Amino acid sequence: MSKSTLKFCCIALLTVAGAQAAPWVKGYVVAFYEPAYRFGGRADYSRGTEIEPGVDCPRGSTVHFAVPKQVAQSLSLVRWRSPKEVEEIANPPATGLSRDPAGVYFHTWRAASAFRGYNREIETYINPFAAEDPGQPQVTSRIGEGFNLDGKVKPGDFVSPDGEKGIDNQLYRAWGCDAPWRGANGNGTLVLRSNDKMVEGLYTIVLRISGNKDPMNDDDVTVEIGYSPDQIVKDARGNVGVDYSYRLLHSQQYSKLKARVKDGVVETEQADIHMPQIAWFENQTRDAFFRQGKIRVAPNADGTAAGLVGGYRDFRDLYTQNAFAQSGGVQGVREHEDHVALYYALRRNADGMFNPKTGRYDGISSAYRMKLVPVFVVEPERPMDIPSRVSEARRRQAFDLTAGATIKAVDTLVVQAVPSGSGELTATDGIEIGVGGVPIRGRGGRGSRGNPVADEKAKGPSGRP
Repeated sequence: MSKSTLKFCCIALLTVAGAQAAPWVKGYVVAFYEPAYRFGGRADYSRGTEIEPGVDCPRGSTVHFAVPKQVAQSLSLVRWRSPKEVEEIANPPATGLSRDPAGVYFHTWRAASAFRGYNREIETYINPFAAEDPGQPQVTSRIGEGFNLDGKVKPGDFVSPDGEKGIDNQLYRAWGCDAPWRGANGNGTLVLRSNDKMVEGLYTIVLRISGNKDPMNDDDVTVEIGYSPDQIVKDARGNVGVDYSYRLLHSQQYSKLKARVKDGVVETEQADIHMPQIAWFENQTRDAFFRQGKIRVAPNADGTAAGLVGGYRDFRDLYTQNAFAQSGGVQGVREHEDHVALYYALRRNADGMFNPKTGRYDGISSAYRMKLVPVFVVEPERPMDIPSRVSEARRRQAFDLTAGATIKAVDTLVVQAVPSGSGELTATDGIEIGVGGVPIRGRGGRGSRGNPVADEKAKGPSGRP
């Protein structure tokens, strides 16, 4: 080989090495965001419009507040209601309330569901521990997505779809059979609602991944995730558009993590993560705080990517976020879920964030999927906070007051009154579940006068965590 040829080869190798070591950056916007619940149903299942229960939920999805028989079963746990009263609430008459049978059921059931404590004056959803557990079907499968957050392989852990053991995702265990979060291909009602609201402008999440070596293999990578004030842009077909620019705010819903990329898959170190949480109303838009969290991003052939974020979430945040978007009764009857059952399922499966004051865990391991579309993620021209809607200030305050009362209740097991301004005060809208269980309008009722309960030490069969 001549000296000139050798010199040319060396220059070529240096050029390739230099190109591989050049700084690189990738940006994504979250186009779909859902809990990492594994459906596992049969592809050939067909029975009308029903969804196959799936191998992970052999008892099927929840049917709380779906049919009179089930409502009667739940209300029969309330010791101060007579069998006659339970039957008449489960099958309410149309007279005096509405000519629409569906409306009669909806309004009556949501009013009755709000008062199921060990005495008549305890509001259920702020004080779920004071009601009997109606039971929540839980996931029985061993397959689940997520991360090994504690570095251990325990008997109750999941195995990932690709065979990794020790996966911690107890939120899936607790809530994976809850009907509105469940369905094939992300078609649970709350999954669809929250993603529709996100894409239509309620909030935006972006990721920025940068490194200094080969974007396929780099041990010095930075991952940033957080809130963008820019609304998601859709293309002519209604899909999330590619290659648009989004600002990334360094606000309270922002995290910067060290990571590495191997064979194109990015995985961060384990650290606390702040980012926007799932929401379908503005009063829910808050920080999703993942303790000891991790993020993984796997590229797809078309330039999109599959994201997974996990960590320990405060179960009290998860409960209040789901229950008080409107009121517990409205949410429960509309979505066929019972927040008392969901509360007990969270309590049973909490596995992180030990609270020495209560002697219980406040956190539950969790994982969420993200579908990522390539975009440009840029810095704002000047520092700015997450914008707030002045018109929503009252609802946000009501949500915060209600959540605060609930957290105090479940921490102390002391019954809390409904705070002034809470949506739970008007949850019954003047409907009184009177003697015999007949709904009556215009007689004050708990909906108009609120919950007069002062703080009272929990007692009775349900006064337990």
